Amino acid sequence: MSSDDFNHRQSLERSLQLSNLQAHRLDQVLTDDVCRRLGIFVIPEGFRLTVVIPVFNEVNTVLDVVERVRKTALPLEIILVDDGSSDGTREKLASLPESDDLRVILHDKNRGKGAALRTGFEHATGTAVVVQDADLEYDPDDFRFLIQPIVEGQADVVYGTRYGHHDRQVPPLWHVFVNRWITRLSNLRTGLYLSDVETCYKVIRRELIQELAPQLKENRFGIEIELTLKLARKRVRFYERPIRYDRRGFDEGKKIGWRDGVRALYCMLRY
Repeated sequence: MSSDDFNHRQSLERSLQLSNLQAHRLDQVLTDDVCRRLGIFVIPEGFRLTVVIPVFNEVNTVLDVVERVRKTALPLEIILVDDGSSDGTREKLASLPESDDLRVILHDKNRGKGAALRTGFEHATGTAVVVQDADLEYDPDDFRFLIQPIVEGQADVVYGTRYGHHDRQVPPLWHVFVNRWITRLSNLRTGLYLSDVETCYKVIRRELIQELAPQLKENRFGIEIELTLKLARKRVRFYERPIRYDRRGFDEGKKIGWRDGVRALYCMLRY
């Protein structure tokens, strides 16, 4: 063996020893509990997440949302429900290539977010269902963190809270004030201790949401309150986890307004 070969062999052995040492130290640091806290867990065979995306006049963002959802690399079923768009969104949806993991459903007229969600819920076939708005305010990279309590059998419903993440866009004071009061009033009705009842990110076991879907009446944003009240009445296990949120302004197409806040209060009394 030449001296060069000998030196090369020694170098490889030292590198291997160092790698083994680093792996051993990593095993000591990344305990099962630490991995769970970091959202590192095994997704069981057969698990699939249905992503219901209600769409109304989101021509500028709808394809980006689909791309970002797919980049999560989770086993997915994507259901896009176009709620009577008239701005070219339908043409964008028609341009999507056919795929086993994607389905587009068209409403003949605008019926509201609640109606679009009911349609999506009824067609879901996954293990769990999550709602994804089409306007890029919410980050699909949070899906894995949100489904973990359901995968591990700790929850039936997981809400993503916009007020618990250390790295988030700071919302206007009025937005926080209104949402906090609606959430507190909802908590008084349900006996829960949620921090963000109006969040888009709600992950629910598919059997549970399909049992409730025919009972849901709200066609607009009031469905957030109605759904929470009816879930709480079933005494299911709730979980809450922090998510990222990039708020969109009304000039960018945000559709929820003060009337929807009033409707939320009405829903608390009605349901």
